[in-house]
Amino acid sequence: MRGAVYHYDKDQDYGYINGTDGKRYIFALNDLSQDVALVRGTLVDFQPDDGTAHNIAAASTTPPPGTGQPPRSGRLAGQSSTGLWAYFGRTVSVNYFNFNGRARRKEFWAFWLCLNLVLVVLLGFGILVNLAISGFGINADRTSIGFLPAAIFIFVFGLPWIALTVRRLHDVGLSGWFVLLCFTPAFGAVALLVLGLVQSQVGENQWGPVPAGVRF
Repeated sequence: MRGAVYHYDKDQDYGYINGTDGKRYIFALNDLSQDVALVRGTLVDFQPDDGTAHNIAAASTTPPPGTGQPPRSGRLAGQSSTGLWAYFGRTVSVNYFNFNGRARRKEFWAFWLCLNLVLVVLLGFGILVNLAISGFGINADRTSIGFLPAAIFIFVFGLPWIALTVRRLHDVGLSGWFVLLCFTPAFGAVALLVLGLVQSQVGENQWGPVPAGVRF
């Protein structure tokens, strides 16, 4: 399989290769079949084996049949953007019902940041609508109809938030059922904060490979 070196830690003797299948494979120095420059973006050919790369060699100038042309930059074709809004967009679209796999810290915080920014805008809009309907008088009848869009927004994006939290738990090596702690009145906020700070588990675990972009 064709891939590109993503990261290599000389002190710990492990690294990652992003394969053209969109998956990440872990390797050690003894998995190299010849000298390869272990620099990020270096194109290599390797033999995949259950999340591990073996027989790693420098990629030939001619791509293997069926793989197409190699990418011209360090990012492999098909590798998703790791921008904040890109993470938010994927969380509320393709990953809306996704309770499998892993989610890195940046993805977790990107969702919360973007969610709260949109929510602040909707709440501000709601206040203006309520004032426009009720007027600015002290004795005017008050209405909360302007907050309806914000309420719908929170309801609609509740499920992807739960799914993201489950994937974040997977990323640190915990069962997704621990998401129930986030609904505990006295402990929920602390649990979310800790979950957002804990580093990704090194290497592939039972929920999948290390998410793209993670550095140790």
